[in-house]
Amino acid sequence: MTRNRSLSGTIPSMETTNDELKDNTIIVVLGASGDLAKKKTLPALFGLFHQGFLPRDVKIVGYARTKMDTEEFHKRTTSYIKNPDNDPTIAEKLEQFKALSTYVSGSYEDGAAFDNLNKYLEDIESKYQSKECNRLFYLALPPSVFISVAKNLKEHCYVTRGGINRIIVEKPFGKDLDSARELLSSLKQYWTEDETFRIDHYLGKEMVKNLLVLRFANIAMGAAWDKNSISNVQITFKEPFGTEGRGGYFDEFGIIRDILQNHLLQVLSILTMERPVSFAAEDIRDEKVKVLRCIPPIERSDTLLGQYVAANGKPGYLDDETVPPQSVCPTFAATTLWIHNPRWEGVPFILKAGKALNEAKVEVRIQFKDVTQGIFKDIARNELVIRIQPSEAVYLKLNAKAPGLYTRAIPTEMDLTYKRRFTESKIPEAYEALILDALKGDHSNFVRHDELDVAWKIFTPLLHWIDGLSGQRPRPVPYPYGSRGPKELNAFVEKYGYRRAADSYTWPITNLASL
Repeated sequence: MTRNRSLSGTIPSMETTNDELKDNTIIVVLGASGDLAKKKTLPALFGLFHQGFLPRDVKIVGYARTKMDTEEFHKRTTSYIKNPDNDPTIAEKLEQFKALSTYVSGSYEDGAAFDNLNKYLEDIESKYQSKECNRLFYLALPPSVFISVAKNLKEHCYVTRGGINRIIVEKPFGKDLDSARELLSSLKQYWTEDETFRIDHYLGKEMVKNLLVLRFANIAMGAAWDKNSISNVQITFKEPFGTEGRGGYFDEFGIIRDILQNHLLQVLSILTMERPVSFAAEDIRDEKVKVLRCIPPIERSDTLLGQYVAANGKPGYLDDETVPPQSVCPTFAATTLWIHNPRWEGVPFILKAGKALNEAKVEVRIQFKDVTQGIFKDIARNELVIRIQPSEAVYLKLNAKAPGLYTRAIPTEMDLTYKRRFTESKIPEAYEALILDALKGDHSNFVRHDELDVAWKIFTPLLHWIDGLSGQRPRPVPYPYGSRGPKELNAFVEKYGYRRAADSYTWPITNLASL
């Protein structure tokens, strides 16, 4: 029996129409021998294939400079695909996935190599029943070859007869405003905005996608979502490991370019944007751009920079042989952003990210203002916490009367932990969600060119200061490997009105019925 739409869980305004690639599609993964393809792109493609979300009779072609045969490519393709229980169904799907995946090696700069790739793709397409040919190019590549590959794909591998071409580009999109603009304009010479999908995998994460629904589908949430109720907001990214021999690459970019300017700013924009007219991609992205344009460049005084040092038997950042000696590259950064609009004027948004910290965690913590003084003096503040990873959860910290004959208030929480509430559901990988969006032609969760431009305007003056391009470079404060970050962090967040919870509160609290 067909369920009523109101009960079916679908959102009519989300059902926007785009050109979905359903048949006659080849997905070309460029950089197929690299880490990103091996660890993220190819496992995500397998996840979609296993669940039946890839186009019918799809073919996957890997392309890279490394010379290897099909067997070696398949070994690399499947090395990060998990089948912990040796499920025969997954094993069978894996064999089918290998059968539709092939590999071509060639240069990234040489047009003749792309002619060879095109000939290979045309051989596959010659077996199609209809003339329609669709190609999705995934650039799992370092930025140094973005433009030459984008140019060669357009000039040598672009389908002109009855088909759709799309290109997915990975971050980083430049190092500052000027380099990003140069990259954007170069890419635009060959690929239109409609064909281009700039991926920021945080936009594919379940809890980030959930923000729109939490905010705009709940009156209770929306009513308190402004400067009148909210004291401060923290968006936090923590990693429990250091650069692990990849310090040379990291030193070139630093934690701000790596995490804050893209991932955390994207979360901020969805958290603070106004209600979009519809769920159409451009309506959502228009609102994100509007709120980002209200944020001035970050002040130096609103910044705390740190660098981890050896502790707990672990090496410091400068002990990594790939890191330049005496490097002052920050491995931790806390920056405070201000939004000058009627909803958010005066509310500090603290973005924090660091490596070699005490845990792995990404979360949004919204702390509300104090209740009116009087009957509840100095009572704990309400907090809404959205745990993006790991263990996806939304919990609202509130005060309640402790059970019993005494009247005393204790902090507790309303807890929506996904693993407990949605026991049958599998949360998709971010890359699975985004590749599927690109196949559907849905740009909602991809970064638009003007959005990227505004994001770089906010961070470029700060980055130029850190890089020594405007005055003396700041020296990051040291913090021990495995700690919560620099000792100055508590004073930094308290400066913006954050009140730490009393020591008595831990989340989640034991079942009160058993107290």
